[in-house]
Amino acid sequence: MADITRRAGWRHLRSAPTAHIRHHKRGRLVHDGPGLSFWYRSLSAALSEVPVNDRELTMAFHARTADFQDVSVQSTVTYRISEPEAAATRIDFSIDPDTGAWRGAPLEQISTLLTETAQQHALDVLARTPLAAALVDGVAAVRDRIAAGLADEPRLPATGIEVVAVRVVAIRPEPEVERALRTPAREQIQQEADRATYERRAVAVERERTIAENELASKIELARQEERLVDQRGTNARREAEESAAADAVRAEAEATRKVRLARAEAEAAREVGEARAQAQAAWLRVHGEVEAATLHALAATRAAENLPRINSVTLSPDVLTGLLSKLGGGTSSGTDDADGGRA
Repeated sequence: MADITRRAGWRHLRSAPTAHIRHHKRGRLVHDGPGLSFWYRSLSAALSEVPVNDRELTMAFHARTADFQDVSVQSTVTYRISEPEAAATRIDFSIDPDTGAWRGAPLEQISTLLTETAQQHALDVLARTPLAAALVDGVAAVRDRIAAGLADEPRLPATGIEVVAVRVVAIRPEPEVERALRTPAREQIQQEADRATYERRAVAVERERTIAENELASKIELARQEERLVDQRGTNARREAEESAAADAVRAEAEATRKVRLARAEAEAAREVGEARAQAQAAWLRVHGEVEAATLHALAATRAAENLPRINSVTLSPDVLTGLLSKLGGGTSSGTDDADGGRA
């Protein structure tokens, strides 16, 4: 919308570069072009503002396919006013000289024209197309048909309107029909998923079986090795026992030999000692046999004295002394008598 400023009965208009301004004064065209700026009087001025930029028109409408199924079409048409002079003469783009607002709704007229024209061609295409084909290839067919129909529409060039692009966003059936159409695909996808799950499980089972077989083979090999180890341990123990028995036999034999030798040596020593003692005893007896009896008595007394215990002191009581003296007296008299008798 143009910017209008009031100054002492005059008005100043300033438009955007994308707006084409036409200023008529008393039926004569005074200003004509985009992005203008000028002064004017509101009582004598007739102004029109035609947008010349690209505009997007979004459309959504319902259609029926060849198999009587309702579908919704979403599309967008990009257009622009390439000839603002022709558009200003066919559509009311006049603006209020005081406010700069459009007096009518020119863009709504253009939208209605484009929407009805595009909808007419889209309905014509979809009415001859089954629902399945419309959902698969309908977007391109509808887009091409709308573009061709708008290009061939005679009112658009006469109004100065140029269609820049046509886009069909989607063609969708009713929710119930869409769910019904999705069911086979979903079932197929589910079947594929189930098959993938089964294959994955089968692979997992096969891997588990392989792992179990490997573990069993490992256990069998381990048992074999343990059996070999037990056999080797038995063999080692048997060899150790045999070696120990042999060593014990050798030690016993050596000990017996040593004892026999020791016994022989002891017997030989005892024999020699006995012989020496016998010889010494014989020599002793021989010597004593050659010695006088008095000498033998003296030796006996000496030996007896040597074997008696050591006496440090002797205490004699009167009784003992009396008995000893009596014995000594009696022994003396007996000795005297014996001596006398000997002498007689």
